[in-house]
Amino acid sequence: MKKILVANRGEIAIRVMTTAQKMGIKTVAVYSTVDRNAPHVKFADEAVCIGEAPSSQSYLLGSKIIEVAKRLNVDAIHPGYGFLSENADFAEAVEKNDLIFIGPKSKAIKVMGSKLAAKDAVKAYDIPMVPGIDKAITDVDKAKTIARDIGFPILIKASAGGGGKGMRVVEKEEDLESQMQRAISEAISAFGDGSVFIEKYVGSPRHIEIQVMADSHGNTIHLFERECSVQRRHQKVVEEAPSAVLTPKLREEMGQAAIKVAKACDYIGAGTVEFLLDENHNFYFLEMNTRLQVEHPVTELISGVDLVELQIRVARGEVLPIQQEDLKINGHALELRVYAEDPLNDFLPSVGHLDTYQIPVGKGIRVDNGFEEGMDIPIYYDPMLAKLITYGKTREEAIQLMIKAIGEYQVEGVQTTLPFGKFVCEHEAFRSGNFDTHFVKKYYSAEKIQAATAEEARIAALIALKQYQKDQKKLRLPI
Repeated sequence: MKKILVANRGEIAIRVMTTAQKMGIKTVAVYSTVDRNAPHVKFADEAVCIGEAPSSQSYLLGSKIIEVAKRLNVDAIHPGYGFLSENADFAEAVEKNDLIFIGPKSKAIKVMGSKLAAKDAVKAYDIPMVPGIDKAITDVDKAKTIARDIGFPILIKASAGGGGKGMRVVEKEEDLESQMQRAISEAISAFGDGSVFIEKYVGSPRHIEIQVMADSHGNTIHLFERECSVQRRHQKVVEEAPSAVLTPKLREEMGQAAIKVAKACDYIGAGTVEFLLDENHNFYFLEMNTRLQVEHPVTELISGVDLVELQIRVARGEVLPIQQEDLKINGHALELRVYAEDPLNDFLPSVGHLDTYQIPVGKGIRVDNGFEEGMDIPIYYDPMLAKLITYGKTREEAIQLMIKAIGEYQVEGVQTTLPFGKFVCEHEAFRSGNFDTHFVKKYYSAEKIQAATAEEARIAALIALKQYQKDQKKLRLPI
């Protein structure tokens, strides 16, 4: 493998290229017209414009990307995450064109891409699942009967979905019909597939995921867990590894369950198996993400493993160079997704111009970054600017370093999730480890950030006044 095309943009494109270059592999970037001067374009050895700004006219054009790859004698394509990363047809097309897809086979993507098919695939492996039905449903009366059997509250979920779309919590029977219609309508609009199913709603869940890696020689390992319970709109904002609540025994049980899920679909490469953990520490299989995750850096820091390098090695047909017993958790890592969103205005996107953009540096601080000062933030894509990751010997050290790094991160021109990250890290529920996926609903409000900011400004003003009075005293002293 001498040359890789990275079918993505922003920080993940640079992240993949960094490892490829370290391995002596040339890189090709693709970009849309609006990304012409983006950092990932400058970082690559070669770069090709593939279309206009909307992703449907550029980053989602699988056939165009394959055409560029063949023209430039590329050996493999890395999809990153998002865009085409979980598109089974694209993976299959890459394979059919004698190129290597740095990811699982298209069959695994297809199976795990449908929550219902995924549940069906892992049935034989004795993996705990949330009580519910494992087939699509449209009949409201039948849905009511099932809901009564498993007990309210229930969760209606889109089979093809993700990111919280096509998902509805139903507390009582009279709301079921309207919520079901809404979920189906949203699923059709978001995924072109209105299949929904019903399962028991777990009241105070934690979102725990296990990183797995498998080669084509029958070896599968897990690289421990990530805690991803701090979310807004069912999407993660703060992630950490390891979790504050898993015991070594529970960690091993979940790790082995994740390995079984990977084996259930003949998985190859890096994947993530997601679980819900209830208040009694029972865990249930949710779904599998058949790609590298946004939050993979926290796993890399605690395990000392470069996951992208392992992806490339496995894609080249190599045997995994590490075994389960070689892996140990070392220290603690925390990640904040730095989105161009306004946490004071319901996390709505905050597009604009990066008048000031300075990232923090220092021991234990890693920033996977996709932007530069002076750039505009395009309205066409996910508004994530970067990922701020901190690493310490202990969880407390990683949290304190995150607060410090947030303070040193300078952004002007747009609003970001940095103040929200600081709020989370300073909150007692997070610091104690006693929180769940309802953290934002339970504890967060824009007013709380505004109050904290006003208090900080008041203290800063008092300190400045005291210093001024001290300086004035010195100036008045007789010579």
